Amino acid sequence: MRCDWGNESKEMQAYHDNEWGKPSHDERYFFEMLTLEGAQAGLSWATIINRRENYRKVYENFEIDKVAAFDEDKREAMVQDKSIIRNHLKIDASISNARKIQEMHRSGEKFSDYIWNFVDNKPIINHYSDISELPAQTELSQRVSKDLKKRGFKFVGPTIMYSFLQAVGVINDHIDSCNYK
Repeated sequence: MRCDWGNESKEMQAYHDNEWGKPSHDERYFFEMLTLEGAQAGLSWATIINRRENYRKVYENFEIDKVAAFDEDKREAMVQDKSIIRNHLKIDASISNARKIQEMHRSGEKFSDYIWNFVDNKPIINHYSDISELPAQTELSQRVSKDLKKRGFKFVGPTIMYSFLQAVGVINDHIDSCNYK
C-alpha cells in the first residue's frame, strides 16, 4: 500500500517510496527540491518529476555554487531549453535562490539547518486517512514562506513551501495506511 498519487508512474512511485516525507539534511537536495517545487507552481508534480533528470543536467546536478554562477548566456539557454519548464521567472528565481543560499553559507548558516530550526529539528508526522485531507498550506509553511521572502528568496509562497517541507521530510504526510510512512 502506498498513497494513491505514488502509483501514477514509475518515477512517481520511486519518489514516493524513497524520498517524500523522508528527513533529509543534504544542502544539494534541499536546493534541488526548492527549485523543483518552484518550477511546479501552477503545474502537476508529475510534469516536474518526469523532467527531473533533464533538470539535473541543466542545473549541473543542483550544485549551489555552480547555479549561483550562471550568467545571462546560461539563463537565456535555459529559457530556450525545451527539456525543462521555460518560465523565465522560475529560472531567475532558482538562480537568485542559489545566490541567497550562498549568502547563508558565507555567514556560517546551512539552508537545511535554517529550515529544520522551524520545527526544532523534529519532523512533523501527520495522521490522515485519505490524501484529500492534506492541507495546501499551514501556519508553518506560511511562517517559512514569510521568512524566506524577507531574506529575498523567490517562488517560496506558502503552498510551495508546504510541498517543499513534505519533499525534504520536515513534514511526513503519508496516509496512515501507507507502508512507506
